[in-house]
Amino acid sequence: MAPCNDGSEKYSDLSLFSGIKMGELAPMLQCLGGRTKLYKRNDFIALSQEEINYVGIVLSGTIHMIHEDTWNDTSILAVIRKGELFGETFACGTDLTSCVSFMAAENTKAMILPFHKVLHSCSQACPFHQQLIENMVTMLADKNAQLMKKLQVTSKKTLRKKILTFLSFQSQRSKNSNFSLSLNRTELADYVCANRTALARELARMKKDGLIDFDHNTFTLL
Repeated sequence: MAPCNDGSEKYSDLSLFSGIKMGELAPMLQCLGGRTKLYKRNDFIALSQEEINYVGIVLSGTIHMIHEDTWNDTSILAVIRKGELFGETFACGTDLTSCVSFMAAENTKAMILPFHKVLHSCSQACPFHQQLIENMVTMLADKNAQLMKKLQVTSKKTLRKKILTFLSFQSQRSKNSNFSLSLNRTELADYVCANRTALARELARMKKDGLIDFDHNTFTLL
């Protein structure tokens, strides 16, 4: 991993650093021991059962938080995009052992911050720490909301209702009935906990029934 010395202005628009002055970013990252790392598509950032004692921030690309059971069935629990956190749930807890894996869904750059340095002020009592902690609490709440949406999707009793709930959330997120998905069909099937063939069949039926229209990854709610 490389130190975060490639220009602090690149990180000023990240939600974690909101409210922190530009001139404080470089010394803050040095104080926190921030590092950046590049991951290729399908690289694992962390595996289930590994200890996670850091907070990760996606600088570019996308990371999937995934769960794989004993029978190798995989489910995407969350899609983590630029500016969002990963690993913080375990780093903040009493048990650092992760029950999920984090995988780069595309070529991705991430920043890694040791959690104990984020949470505790250093001996110099740097002024940015309080703002940093407040920002992290807000982002934790946002992540919980994202996981609640996932729960709402998977708790539906039929595949059609799962798909409609997921697409409804995507429409709300884009503030438009016409939107594009970042997930391919296999990833979407994993997210709604369905077989890819069953998903494709149900999407075709929903299109025929006039509920949705789609062209590849562009969808419209009708």
